[in-house]
Amino acid sequence: MFESLSDKLEKSFKLLKGQGKINELNIAETMKEVRRALLDADVSYKIAKQFTDDVKQKALGQNVINAVSPGQLMVKIVHDELTNLMGTEHVEINLQGNPAIILIAGLQGSGKTTFSAKLANYLKTKKGKKPMLVAGDVYRPAAIDQLKVLGEQIDVKVWAEDDNKNPVKIAKTALQHAKDYGFNVLIIDTAGRLAVDEEMMNEISTLKKELHPHETLFVVDSMTGQDAVNTAKAFNDRLDFNGVVLTKLDGDTRGGAALTIRAVVEKPIKFVGLGEKMDALDVFYPKRMADRILGMGDIVSFVEKAQEQFDEEKARKLQKKFAQNSFNFNDFIEQIKQIKKMGNIKDLLGMIPGMGKALRDIDIDDDAFKGIEAIIGSMTPYEREHPEVLNGSRRKRIAEGSGTNIAEVNRLIKQFEETRKIMHNVTTNKGKNMMRMMGNKRR
Repeated sequence: MFESLSDKLEKSFKLLKGQGKINELNIAETMKEVRRALLDADVSYKIAKQFTDDVKQKALGQNVINAVSPGQLMVKIVHDELTNLMGTEHVEINLQGNPAIILIAGLQGSGKTTFSAKLANYLKTKKGKKPMLVAGDVYRPAAIDQLKVLGEQIDVKVWAEDDNKNPVKIAKTALQHAKDYGFNVLIIDTAGRLAVDEEMMNEISTLKKELHPHETLFVVDSMTGQDAVNTAKAFNDRLDFNGVVLTKLDGDTRGGAALTIRAVVEKPIKFVGLGEKMDALDVFYPKRMADRILGMGDIVSFVEKAQEQFDEEKARKLQKKFAQNSFNFNDFIEQIKQIKKMGNIKDLLGMIPGMGKALRDIDIDDDAFKGIEAIIGSMTPYEREHPEVLNGSRRKRIAEGSGTNIAEVNRLIKQFEETRKIMHNVTTNKGKNMMRMMGNKRR
């Protein structure tokens, strides 16, 4: 995501390296490179020029502090302007109604149906809601079938009327059912077209007029670049939607839509889709996205993802095991499962400041733990519980059973023992320090 843009912006900042201060001459060359980077990312010329003009004006008006280099100051100014361009503050989805009605709009192929299911999953698992999906795309049987399959995956009810070709009637019947059976969010997936046309606009406008949705979201494929921005403007002129959803942001996208859609339609980006999995949906935060574009990582999102998988009771039991030096391979595999639940490994590591660039050319897939899981899976329950019994003959059997070799098995066991030793020391020293602090307080 944004790798090319990040690289080009970083190169432009290097033009100021070694400079004593920012002046008209050196900033002109830097802004030329920044503008070129934005244009290559499919940002419109008008917005790219306005952006660089604003940065230049702010940079020339500031004194460079001795402790801050001109390059560092420029990064700060560009970061602030990127944040402003993308909307400054995060805007929450409106869930005030009972049920809250959310209307999903967009072109065919933009990812509306997948996003609808992802949103239902997000509201169910993160917000404690009871959502219901409505199959409102009456022209594509495949869309109805897809929504049913996705609804089954996430255990969310899908309202569909296969023989009814009137999306307004379908939605109204679904709304009554939601009221009768306690569903507090209604997500309506609507029909799309390959291009904006009058029939499509009339239908979605009628749906909005008849249903009075609390939230209308426009879903756009971020890989279409500036075309996505133009389509969003056409929809907004007619629909006056509440927010934008950018899908496929994990693909080969240059990022222009994410950077400029807020400035063009003056509506916030609320969510971004980052893959096909049902949990691959992120709430959009302008500042965090600016951090990632400039290679600063996104440690807040990383911590939030970790907290989502954090179980306080399990953490206490784990700490006790470390203190007693009884941490075993069952506990080890449980920790791997928790990490995998957080999402794509490379994306997670890229959120840590400084890691994104280091990992750029390294291929880390979701099967990174496959070999470890195979080795542990080839151990007997007793061996997993008592790692100390893993002698030479047992290790040979485990290597054969897991399709690995003795060296890989030995390496894993060594890493496990080192981890257990370090965590035991950390845990016991932490306890001693706590006792010492408490003793000092008593005095």
